[in-house]
Amino acid sequence: MNRTTQTKRTTIYDLAELAGTSASAVSAVLNGNWKKRRISAKLAEKITKLAEEQGYALNMQASVLRRDRSKIIGMIVPKYDNRYFGSIVEQFEALARARGLFPIITCTMRDPALELEAARAMLSYQVDCLVATGATDPDRVMDLCAAAGVRTINLDLPGSHAPSVISDNYGGALELTRRVLANCEKEYGEKTPLLFVGGRGTDHNTMERVRGFRDAHAEAGVTVDEALVQTCGYAPEKAENAMRQLAERTSDLPRGMFVNSTISLEGVMRWIRRSGHYADRVPQLGCFDWDPFVAMLGDHIEMVRQDVPKMLDAVFGIIDSGATDITVVQIPPIVEKIG
Repeated sequence: MNRTTQTKRTTIYDLAELAGTSASAVSAVLNGNWKKRRISAKLAEKITKLAEEQGYALNMQASVLRRDRSKIIGMIVPKYDNRYFGSIVEQFEALARARGLFPIITCTMRDPALELEAARAMLSYQVDCLVATGATDPDRVMDLCAAAGVRTINLDLPGSHAPSVISDNYGGALELTRRVLANCEKEYGEKTPLLFVGGRGTDHNTMERVRGFRDAHAEAGVTVDEALVQTCGYAPEKAENAMRQLAERTSDLPRGMFVNSTISLEGVMRWIRRSGHYADRVPQLGCFDWDPFVAMLGDHIEMVRQDVPKMLDAVFGIIDSGATDITVVQIPPIVEKIG
C-alpha cells in the first residue's frame, strides 16, 4: 500500500522564522494592522510576499473575531443582464479595493426572499457595510443589518431607513420625453402622444419616470391616454406581450415610445420585428438606459445614461464620512442621442 502524507500547512510561526521577525508582527501584517504597530512597509511587503509564496491563506472568519473590522464590503444587485448593473458591479469592486476593502457581490434576481437570504449570508461573513442595489424591499434589508450593527446604503432604489443614492429619475424622464416628442413632431409634422413601456408601476424609479413622462406631455399640450402607460415589468417577454395586447386593442399605435430599460427594449424590438406593425415607418424611441450597441438599430433613438461613476462616488463618500443621515442623494443622468 502506498501511504500519502498530508503536506504540513504553513503557520504564522513559519512565516515569522522565514521573515526573521516575530509571529505577532506577521499577524499584524496579515490582519492589516501593521501601520498601528509601526512596522515598516518594507517588512510588511516581505511578509506578504512570503505568505503568497508559501500558500498561506488567512482564516477570515477567525480573523474577524480578533479585530473590530473585517474590511469586507457587500453588495446585492438585482440583475447582471445590462450594462448599467454590470458597470455598477465593476466600478464598485475597483473603488472598494482602492480603499483596502474586499468586495463580495451577489445577484438576487429581484426576489425579496433572496435579498434577505443574501443579507444574512453577508452578515455571517461579518461585512462592515452592505450596499443594497435596486433592492425590492430595502428597508427590510436595512432593518436586518441594523440589528447586527452593520451599516446599509441603498443604491439605485431608495429606502426610508438608510441613506440612498439614486439617479434623478424624474428629471431624466422629463428631458427624454421632451426630446422624443420633439423628434416625433419634426419627423411626422404633428404633436402626438408617446407610449410608455416597461418597469414596475410600484417602484420609486418607475413612478418618477412616469411622472416626468406625463409632465413633459402636459408641457407640450399633449394628452396621454392611460392605456399608453404600460408598466408591465422589465422582462423582454413582458414588454413584448404588452405591445401585442395593445396592438390587439387598437391598430393605431403611437409613433414614438419611452422604453424603461434596455431589457424592455429587447422585447419591444422583438415585437416590432415579428409583427411588422411599423413596416412603413420607424418609430421614434427613447430609452431610460444606455448601451452603445443600440446604435446598430438606427439613429432614431434617444437614451438616458445613468452616471454610475458619480453615483458610486456618492456611495463611498457616505461610507468614508461615516454619515448616517437618512438622506436621498439624486445624481443627474446624461441624455444623449445614439447613432
